[in-house]
Amino acid sequence: MKTNFNRCYQAPFAAIVVFVIASASMVAQSSEESAVRAVVQQVFSQLQSHDYSSVYNSLPSSTRTRMSKSRFISALQRAQDRYVLDRIGIGKVRVAGDLAVVDTELFGRISQPFPAEGKIVVQQYLVREDGKWRVATGDNGTIQRFLKSNPSFARKFPIRPPRVYIKQNDKWVEFKGLEFKR
Repeated sequence: MKTNFNRCYQAPFAAIVVFVIASASMVAQSSEESAVRAVVQQVFSQLQSHDYSSVYNSLPSSTRTRMSKSRFISALQRAQDRYVLDRIGIGKVRVAGDLAVVDTELFGRISQPFPAEGKIVVQQYLVREDGKWRVATGDNGTIQRFLKSNPSFARKFPIRPPRVYIKQNDKWVEFKGLEFKR
C-alpha cells in the first residue's frame, strides 16, 4: 500500500517542483527586466533635469575612458537649448546575461532647425558592469564589442538605427534630414 501511495504522489510532486523552479526563473527574469527598465527611466530623468554628471556616471567604463566627464557634460549642455525632453515610452525589455536591449520612444520639442514636436524611436542597449546596469546607447563601439562576444544575442537583437519623427498635421512623419518620408 505504501508503494502505491508514493507512486500516486510522485508525479504531482515532480510537477510542483518543476513549476516552482520555472516560476523562480521567471521572477528572476522579471526582476532583471525591472532593474533595466528602472535604469533607463532614471537616465531619462537625469537628462530631463540636466544632471549630466549622473548621466556620465551611468555610462560603461569603456565609454568613460574614451571621453572625459567635462567634454561629455559640455556636449550635452550645448545641445540642451535645441530640445526639451517631455516623456519616455519604455517598451519591451530583453535581458540575456550581462546585456539588455530596451525599445523606447523619446518625446520632446525641438527649437532648431525649426520648432516642432518630435519623437525618437531608439533601442537602448545596456551592459552590466560590476553588478550595475550601464547605458551604452550611442556608443556603437562598446555595443559592437559586447554583441560580438555574444553572437546569439546579436542575432536576436541587432542594432537598429534610431528613427526620428516630426509631428506634422497631427501625424508622425519620419524625418530624414531635409526631406520627410511619407
